[in-house]
Amino acid sequence: MSKILADKHLSLLLVGFYYLVAFTLALFITVFLFNLSITNQNITGLVIFLSELNKMGIAYSWWLILTWHISATIIIFIFSKLHNNSSIYDPFWHVAPIPIVAFMCFDNYFIYKDLLVIFPFLFWSLRLTYNWYKNWQNLYHEDFRYIDLKNNNKLLAFINDFFGIHLIPTLIVNVALFPISLQLEWESEFSFSLLLASVFTSTAVILQAVADEQMRTFRADKNNVGKTMNIGLWKYSRHPNYLGEVLFWFGIYFIGLSAVNLYWMIICPVVMLMLFVFISCPMMDNRSLKRRPGYRDYMNSTSQLFLWFPMQK
Repeated sequence: MSKILADKHLSLLLVGFYYLVAFTLALFITVFLFNLSITNQNITGLVIFLSELNKMGIAYSWWLILTWHISATIIIFIFSKLHNNSSIYDPFWHVAPIPIVAFMCFDNYFIYKDLLVIFPFLFWSLRLTYNWYKNWQNLYHEDFRYIDLKNNNKLLAFINDFFGIHLIPTLIVNVALFPISLQLEWESEFSFSLLLASVFTSTAVILQAVADEQMRTFRADKNNVGKTMNIGLWKYSRHPNYLGEVLFWFGIYFIGLSAVNLYWMIICPVVMLMLFVFISCPMMDNRSLKRRPGYRDYMNSTSQLFLWFPMQK
């Protein structure tokens, strides 16, 4: 077993199995809690079943999605505790939304304009999954942020682990996904605003991909150990990869807005923005301050998130 846990690819297969189990059990839990039943126990019956559920309205569909999302999170949390490694949750951020968006598409009203919604979403999800795969080491390695959050007494460590690392990020993603449901389930026609929103969202993913690749190239050079990355996009932002993530979720909001003018939905990407501005970025900055001697000067002269020219000393 230790060989599987220590090997990159074997541990990835094990994590993949955990996700398959979590998603499947979460489906059964949702079906049970809502007292649902599938008439035909085959793929065709499942498709018809999901399509019929979608016709019951956005509110009802979203309660199903939320129940499934939380159930899957709890199961992944159990696997994380089993290995004492909360990094198992990492891909949940971008993998769990795939079945959610797939469920939204089961509605008999699929039209080609929906591709403008699905493409940037899948581009984002698959790109982040690939990035996670590249950075994954094994099940003995855990993200330093999770280790720090759990470096407390047992009760506080459990609270930080379950709520801070697992449940709250799930709820934030769940809220941020809501605008997609309006675009996919609303019988709206193709519009230029949807096209612009789709291009904007895809561009945000490209921005994130470029930033991640620049950082990966920088870290691969052993001469850069202990140095601060301040070239490329990182010259204009301390966290351009996070900026791409935030802009992606604003793009999702614009996609939803192109279908129906519910401006209050702005709260969806704003919640995501606050997560990065007040939690993710400061955690990364604090770690860099401890490990890189020149980081404070870089921090004082470079924008936290948004791309901007560095301040002159």
